[in-house]
Amino acid sequence: MRIYTHPEYLNHHVMDGHPERPERLSHVMNHLSQIGLTQDFELVQPQPIPPERILAAHSQSHVDFLTASKPEDGIVPLDPDTWMSPASLSAAELAAGAVFAGMDTVLNGAQRRVFCAVRPPGHHAERDSAMGFCLLNSVAIAAIAALDHADVERVAILDFDVHHGNGTVDICRNHPQILVCSSFQSPYYPNRLDNLVQPNIVNTPLAAGSSGSTFRAAVERDWLPALEAHQPDIVFVSAGFDAHVDDPLADLRLVEEDYRWVTQFIVAVANQYAQGRVVSTLEGGYDLDALARSVTAHIEALA
Repeated sequence: MRIYTHPEYLNHHVMDGHPERPERLSHVMNHLSQIGLTQDFELVQPQPIPPERILAAHSQSHVDFLTASKPEDGIVPLDPDTWMSPASLSAAELAAGAVFAGMDTVLNGAQRRVFCAVRPPGHHAERDSAMGFCLLNSVAIAAIAALDHADVERVAILDFDVHHGNGTVDICRNHPQILVCSSFQSPYYPNRLDNLVQPNIVNTPLAAGSSGSTFRAAVERDWLPALEAHQPDIVFVSAGFDAHVDDPLADLRLVEEDYRWVTQFIVAVANQYAQGRVVSTLEGGYDLDALARSVTAHIEALA
């Protein structure tokens, strides 16, 4: 298996005390190194996403806004949650580039599954706006690009972050070839597009305090029939680990074994319909130790 990551991700700086801090990624990678996982997998640095691929998912006005907002020094807020430093846009372009490269790798047969250890996250970025720590929607960009491959007719995006993947829904809702399944705490941020009803959008709200058993039952109830009907040729994962019981930002009660279980569920679906092809990318997760343990369980199940 291959892991895509890049040192530039650590140069995306945010305000002091912000949960989406560089230490999230450095802690994960140090943990993977300490337990020997990085020795087992190929580590690859991606290239920035090609500009034309961004414009297949985001509007030109959004790209222009990000370019104009990039500071020469210091940090600037795009909204109360989302900040940019001088390296933030290049980090976001490299994060999208990682998911795009992972997609190309699995569709060309070089790997069956890849994990993208990236930041900033992307699944809240809508077609016309940055929000929720996210600048560019990496997984939506790559999913749309995958449809250009000759052997891809249908794509699935599975999102188990504690926050609803509103940006992915916004960008992909008019692409019936892309199935988007998102589980999330509800009611909770961002409270956008989480009640959209259409065949390629599956929303799985979970009440605060829900346990792993509730999460597992809801995924099997909602996602499995949709995936069986859609039969995707490649599966993307928005892998957020902030539904963990130790995470400070939300109130679900998942543990590492729940992330192992959902990853095994995803791999089984991919093996059945998609020749085992899975591209996973890091989204949320803000307790450093819980994040590192959860990512480990996820990668072990992917591999």
